[in-house]
Amino acid sequence: MTTMEQRLEALETRMALQDLTSDYCHGFDKRDLDRFMAIWWEDAVWEIGPPFGNFEAHAGIRHAVLDILWPAWAMSTHYTTNLRVSPDGPDAASGVCDVYCIGNTSDGQAQTVAATYFDSFTRREGTWKIARRRVTMQHFSPLVGITLAAPQ
Repeated sequence: MTTMEQRLEALETRMALQDLTSDYCHGFDKRDLDRFMAIWWEDAVWEIGPPFGNFEAHAGIRHAVLDILWPAWAMSTHYTTNLRVSPDGPDAASGVCDVYCIGNTSDGQAQTVAATYFDSFTRREGTWKIARRRVTMQHFSPLVGITLAAPQ
């Protein structure tokens, strides 16, 4: 039987990890670099894979966002769902969630992406962040004949 304190700790951890998952989407889509970078440990690894690549540490992740991804996407909206978190110890956890992203690439082509994120979270000095995120894409497809635009 777990104590009330242990149960509260588990809930706080789950909420912190859910917030990291959400801040990834909000930071990227709203082009809020500070919010986006705040989710990663300085030595984090972001394994996006093809067609973009893998990136290490804050410098690599910042490079991916500023020099590759934001220039490639004129706009994007990420939706993450089905987040499952498993404790790997008092200061480590694994997570898996599905993501759907829709947006326009810089050439105006509407795109849809479906993927799964596999996360390794660690807590250091009381703060949870992402240590590693591995992306497995199910599809990355153009939406031919569709233009995504804000309502007029």
